[in-house]
Amino acid sequence: MIREADFRVCIMTETYYPVTGGGETQARALAEGLQAVGIPVQLVTRRSSAALPKREVLGGVQLHRAGPTGAGHLKKWGLLFTTFIELVRLKDRYDVILVCGFRVLGVPALLVHLFLRRPCVLKSDSQGELSGKFFDAGLDRLKLAHDRFPVSTFVRARNLLLRRAARFVAISAVIEQEYLDGGVPPDRIARIPNSVDLSRFLPVTGEERDRLRRRFGIATGRPVAIFTGRLVTTKGLPSLLRAWPLVLKRHPEALLVLVGSGGLGIQNCEDMLRRLVKENRLESSVLFTGSLDNVQEYLQASDVFVFPSEREAFGISIIEAMACGLPVVTTGVDGIRDIVRPGVDALVVGAGDDDALAAAVTRALDGGAEIDAIAETARLRALQCYSSERIVAAYRDLLAEVFHGR
Repeated sequence: MIREADFRVCIMTETYYPVTGGGETQARALAEGLQAVGIPVQLVTRRSSAALPKREVLGGVQLHRAGPTGAGHLKKWGLLFTTFIELVRLKDRYDVILVCGFRVLGVPALLVHLFLRRPCVLKSDSQGELSGKFFDAGLDRLKLAHDRFPVSTFVRARNLLLRRAARFVAISAVIEQEYLDGGVPPDRIARIPNSVDLSRFLPVTGEERDRLRRRFGIATGRPVAIFTGRLVTTKGLPSLLRAWPLVLKRHPEALLVLVGSGGLGIQNCEDMLRRLVKENRLESSVLFTGSLDNVQEYLQASDVFVFPSEREAFGISIIEAMACGLPVVTTGVDGIRDIVRPGVDALVVGAGDDDALAAAVTRALDGGAEIDAIAETARLRALQCYSSERIVAAYRDLLAEVFHGR
């Protein structure tokens, strides 16, 4: 029997299941993983749809959804006020706060730390959260930038508060460097990567793969390349669609499967991608699935994984594909370099290089002993370094250290 821990945790995240992006998936895996090892978890998030209840238990975790309710990327700023109220309301149900994605939620969490003496751990899910660069995509519409007045003044004031956190979790080297550049002492930084559920993401037999393809309406002998993740500008998807006709010259029957949706953020480019497919008459060779709960089955039904990201804090989709035994084609940007070694775990190309991307995808679809060896090496790396059990244990130890050292 699992012994319940002597502390309780409140996890904060901007959005949560049924939103299915990488950050949301990681927050859910962590919340349910900690609950499973005996740490009671409260989870505070935004009520991203009016169809979602304000309170419910999911996976053993008590969820508390705060306003503002509904879609719209600007609504996240309302969380500055509503989550502070939730944290105060729940003050007798947690001892430590863990913020997953602190660009907005770090402020109410640290205010509660000051007023109620609850230690706080901050985890950055994206590049630019501490520096403020993350906000530039939205600020550009207002002809503002994170490093220019008046936004720079807000960021400096916010960071004075954020630096009072007990610990900062760095999921990759680029995030760790951002913390250091932002004045976080090295001894308050913990390197813990994201995780993969290896009981779901695993290879299947050829027979099972064919069964999945028949279920999804994909011809069993058709070459299939797949991308999973949010359909946003930073993932390099326009480059992939420009490269895809070059791949079709060698593999005219190939299918590109795009699993995911644009999400609620300002970087959503799903409509643009669909227009590109239509304008280039690629409808028969590109499939949009939307957001799915069975991402692993689409990976298991595919031949090659493609992830052409131009900026990445941590490429969890890559590790999911590696765990399923797929050869990976990706870019060598920050956050991905921590995961793969070029020519060893993946075929790596420069971000935005359409020709190189097309050549690498074609090479992976060609297959052969070298591609099989890369895929197997990558699968073993996923097993050794990124299991959910390993990562949950690391967070359990970190949170216990923070609680007992408060």
